[in-house]
Amino acid sequence: MPTVIITGSAGLIGSESVHFFAHCGFNIVGIDNDMRSFFFGESASTLWNRDSLKNRYGDHYHHYDVDIRARDCVEKIFQEYSSDIALIIHTAAQPSHDWAAQDPHTDFTINANGTLVLLEAARQYCPQAVFIFTSTNKVYGDTPNCLPLEELETRWEIEPSHKYVTGIDESMNIDSSKHSLFGVSKVAADLLVQEYGKYFGMKTVSFRGGCLTGPLHSGAQLHGFLAYLMKCTITSEPYTIFGYQGKQVRDNIHSHDLVNAFYHFYQNPRCGEIYNIGGSRYSNCSMLEAITMCESIAGKKLQYSYTNNNRDGDHIWYISSVRKFQSHYPKWQYQYNIKNILEEIYTAQVSRNYPLAYNLNKMAVFANKTR
Repeated sequence: MPTVIITGSAGLIGSESVHFFAHCGFNIVGIDNDMRSFFFGESASTLWNRDSLKNRYGDHYHHYDVDIRARDCVEKIFQEYSSDIALIIHTAAQPSHDWAAQDPHTDFTINANGTLVLLEAARQYCPQAVFIFTSTNKVYGDTPNCLPLEELETRWEIEPSHKYVTGIDESMNIDSSKHSLFGVSKVAADLLVQEYGKYFGMKTVSFRGGCLTGPLHSGAQLHGFLAYLMKCTITSEPYTIFGYQGKQVRDNIHSHDLVNAFYHFYQNPRCGEIYNIGGSRYSNCSMLEAITMCESIAGKKLQYSYTNNNRDGDHIWYISSVRKFQSHYPKWQYQYNIKNILEEIYTAQVSRNYPLAYNLNKMAVFANKTR
């Protein structure tokens, strides 16, 4: 039975990877020490998800409460499973550019040094394993904000004649822009992953994601756009829109679609590869459009305010081009669009946090259908 090591295994993409590869028959080794609660507070803790994984998969899921910066601990895990390791999925990170400015040392050591620890452990103990890294579109800094954009009624849009009209591809320059400190630490990790592929011939890849989302997301104000927006809509918690008239555009990819892309790469890996990955033109929305959809799904109004001060390094418009990945892996396809994603997030949040109200609502719906 092949083994997959998944860092950040209780987070959004990590836990989706656990589910996916457990069903593929892998032995799962999860590494996660709930740093998300340290970054964003107790409400963002992923312990509930960790416990769910343990209960669901039993002996097929082995959890290690380990910091990825702890070189000795990480190397001990890799040494224990060594040649049985077929795949490493590295999702653990400090994920917020706002938070990074508060504590640059912690941000950089987690994102950059932690990635180096994992790459070197893989090189020493399982050099033939596939190494998949969840990078970010923030490696491009604020360069996307220099694109020619038009203000429409509910969103910003790129000029129809521009080469990036179907999405930003990997040709965009990563130099001479404001990245945020988070973007810089992820650039360092991204380049390390590429270099271990090109220099040592390891099967490595950086997936430069747009907004990664789904029902397993523990959304917080500083990270987890759709999950946090839906949470505020459901709970009537005040929400703040930061700049750009609320018309900033993001593409959003469901965690399952992303992990399915991982699986396609694993089946036919390459060395030192990079891919932009996101919802592309298939699944995207502006902030105002997302609010309208959340209100419609939840059946209540969001309590929000607006400030003209946008976040430093924030993108006005970002839609990923996935053409390169699809050209290499033409059998990969999307299963979720933005409406499907928000409906799943709503159902998951209500059933997890308000189980009695959720079950009563399901019973009422069923009763109405049978009348």
